[in-house]
Amino acid sequence: MRPIRYLGDPVLRGKTENVKKVNPDIKLLVQSMFASMQKANGVGLAAPQVGVNLAIAVIDIPGHLPFAIINPKITKSSGKRIVENEGCLSVPGYRGNPERSVEVHVEAIDLDSKQIKFHATDDLLAQVLEHEIDHLNGKLYLDRIVDMSSMQKLNSMNWEEND
Repeated sequence: MRPIRYLGDPVLRGKTENVKKVNPDIKLLVQSMFASMQKANGVGLAAPQVGVNLAIAVIDIPGHLPFAIINPKITKSSGKRIVENEGCLSVPGYRGNPERSVEVHVEAIDLDSKQIKFHATDDLLAQVLEHEIDHLNGKLYLDRIVDMSSMQKLNSMNWEEND
């Protein structure tokens, strides 16, 4: 496992570098990212959130097998929607209502270096794909919140702070 970086850490605002080759070190990083995400009860985690400047994210949402995306790019997006109660492991204890795309098309490679494509419309998968790819471009969900009065601080009964 790797410690999660929090708002204010400069690594969260940098643009990541593409992975040149999926090797055993990359696979080990992905395993540690899954462990860190699961310990924090997250549904997605990008490499910058654990201090690594590489274009890698892991996602584990209900109804889908857990998967990693390497060098992901949003090739097409359309529509706008306000997502209620979005949070981020790097901004613990807060939720807000960011503007997200209704539909996203994503291309990436997997851990076997095979090309993979996703098309998600108006669901959690679309939200998480966009959220994690934002991280790879130095953007946080806070940057997408139009009305900052939507930000809510959760009380300690609703969230656990990482150790």
